[in-house]
Amino acid sequence: MKIGWIGTGVMGVSMAGHLQGAGHALAVCSRTRAKAEPLLAAGAAWCDTPAEVAESAELVFTMVGFPQDVEAVYFGQGGLFSARGGARCFVDMTTSPPELMRRLAVEAAARGAEFLDAPVSGGDVGARNAALAIMVGGGAAAFVRALPLFKLMGKNIARLGPCGAGQHAKMCNQILIAGNMVGVCEALLYAKRAGLDAEAVVGIVSQGAAGSWSLSNLAPRILQGNFDPGFYVEHFIKDLGIALRESRAMGLKLPGLALAAELYERVGELGMGRRGTQALFLALEAMQGPA
Repeated sequence: MKIGWIGTGVMGVSMAGHLQGAGHALAVCSRTRAKAEPLLAAGAAWCDTPAEVAESAELVFTMVGFPQDVEAVYFGQGGLFSARGGARCFVDMTTSPPELMRRLAVEAAARGAEFLDAPVSGGDVGARNAALAIMVGGGAAAFVRALPLFKLMGKNIARLGPCGAGQHAKMCNQILIAGNMVGVCEALLYAKRAGLDAEAVVGIVSQGAAGSWSLSNLAPRILQGNFDPGFYVEHFIKDLGIALRESRAMGLKLPGLALAAELYERVGELGMGRRGTQALFLALEAMQGPA
């Protein structure tokens, strides 16, 4: 297929690369061209605007940072919806409010095109290994057509319902991760203060009921002093904000989510918004008194 891809960040460049590696022709647009160089070097075509991408592709994937970026890519000057013909299906993989996804679906339908929201989980490791979880909302027929492409990027793929359902599922995912990351970081602080070999502790508890993806993948990075982003803190703060607003709109009180959001806001205030979510450890460590 002729596929369009917009957004070549930490995860996007690997995801697009899997499609390219399977033989699909890529038309690429990204805010920073340098980040798309691996794809361009492998034969992808560069487009100066999202509209150019839509005009040269059958299906377009978008994966950018924030909801305002999604709006600009679709509705802005030179945006996807200003294209003359071209793509018949759009798939946004950015984590965004469900309401925005429903609005995009309506606009796509008005142009005779299909739309799916398909946020992902798995971070940089999942993106590199084509092992992402992909949570999809939208029409069943569009999902079936896009499924072979999703399978090139992920291992766990499900359609959860109409447009917006993928984003609601992603909120469940982020709520789970938020609470788990607090536990991972606090457990490591406890292990260190107790004088234990933290690596040995992770090795044993990760095999029992406390095991989790974050413990197995991010705790070792913390112990190595590696706070490079697999997923940016600033994006996680955005996601937790969406989850809080959606839960409040449904009349839900989620104190654990609220606490995690507050703690991650603190990480951002310490200037670590562009670090990985495991940087929560540094913020919690800074809160501690003397041993």
